Amino acid sequence: MAKDETLVAEQVTDSAPAGSAKSARFTQALDDAKTNASALGKTVQEKTAELRGKLSDKWADKSVDLVEEAKAISADAKVRAAALASDGKARASDALSSLGKLVADNSSLVDDKLGAKYGDYTRTAARHIQETAAKLDSKDLDELGTEAKEFVRKNPGVAVGLAAVAGFFIARMLNKSDD
Repeated sequence: MAKDETLVAEQVTDSAPAGSAKSARFTQALDDAKTNASALGKTVQEKTAELRGKLSDKWADKSVDLVEEAKAISADAKVRAAALASDGKARASDALSSLGKLVADNSSLVDDKLGAKYGDYTRTAARHIQETAAKLDSKDLDELGTEAKEFVRKNPGVAVGLAAVAGFFIARMLNKSDD
């Protein structure tokens, strides 16, 4: 753009008589415009750099705040998840223990209705249920997670079947609660 202005100034200067006041003023005006444009460009660059610095500082502070807030939320979620898992483990253990007691209490009824052989089966099942409840209660969550992973690796078909049965029962419970 400065090259074009120089050409225009030379053409005007060449067409005007030498020493003409008009050509001198025009050349002076072009030189002033170039100087002012250059100064304006430098000013804009300085202001842009200044604003860029302010914005980067401002966003850097906000990004640090957002990262810290995300870490705090993550830590809080982990604590809540651990508390919920621990509570769920305790409830499952209590439920299994209650179920074992219920089966054991009703084994004499099974003896009367179906025979001693089936009564023995119910007592054995009740004992296994109560032992499982005791094992569940005695283990921490990390141990349970490790055992669950190992079980799924060793028995993927059984794991999928258990997940399907559990999903079916959960769906039935949710449907009953809607009614």
